[in-house]
Amino acid sequence: MTQKIVPNLWFARNAGEAGDFYSEALPWTSARVTMRYPEEVPDFQKGLEGEPVVVDLDVAGFRITMINSDDTFRPTPSISFMLNFDPLLFDGDQDAARASLEKTWAALSDGGQALMPLGEYPFSPLYGWVQDRYGVSWQLMLTDPKGEPRPFVITQIMFSGDAQNKAREATEFYLSLLDDAAYGTVVEYPEASGTAAAGSVMFGEFRVGEQWFSFMDSNVEHQFGFTPGVSLEVRCADQAEIDRLWQALSAVPEAEQCGWLVDRYGVSWQIVPENIGELLAKPGAYERMLGMKKLVITDF
Repeated sequence: MTQKIVPNLWFARNAGEAGDFYSEALPWTSARVTMRYPEEVPDFQKGLEGEPVVVDLDVAGFRITMINSDDTFRPTPSISFMLNFDPLLFDGDQDAARASLEKTWAALSDGGQALMPLGEYPFSPLYGWVQDRYGVSWQLMLTDPKGEPRPFVITQIMFSGDAQNKAREATEFYLSLLDDAAYGTVVEYPEASGTAAAGSVMFGEFRVGEQWFSFMDSNVEHQFGFTPGVSLEVRCADQAEIDRLWQALSAVPEAEQCGWLVDRYGVSWQIVPENIGELLAKPGAYERMLGMKKLVITDF
């Protein structure tokens, strides 16, 4: 699967440890360090010399990047990861799919917190939502093999707080910016439900190429929202694509740094060149990147 958008998770100096944890906790998962801090770092990164900067997690072919830094940011459940335990992934064996889900739930729950307890729900015979020991949120679902197939991992975006009832508006905006993007299923709230207005999104899907996302308006008031603890990294083919997405998405000038931005809904994005790893391998490139807001390929 070609993955245009890579979720990035922020860790407080323990991304390497987290990579080992997820490799054991999640099925079909491996982790590898893809970049380390240089031996000389700015004062705010003291103590990280030679440590991993980036740990890439491969979950059944889906890439998640873990950023090893300080404790400035934390993930929140506003962006979580749906894990679809489809019996078809287990040679049609529903008992094997259920057993794998239960094992994964036990691992992620150890030191974590259940947001929706594991059990039977109207939409699934077995589902649970958990925030793990690192603050990352996962939704585990036993899916119906007769339904339309979906990948094992789907990124879910939940709109609440200042972004309440803006799920459809936001996704229409995102789809207008991304190539080969379209809606899938969209289910509305038939009437007002808690904080969700009638006609807002109870559950929706969209895809970017072969990559699926789900989105919703929360019907519960939450004390959290979007943070840079989970950001969406877009790999761009050239400077023109970087410039176009940066101009359209960036809505908080003070948040602009090193290719990072915050959009009008509070979601954090990283707009980077496809060959960012190659560019950062150049002598002094890391220091030059620290001085940039929007990334300029010729300045590396």
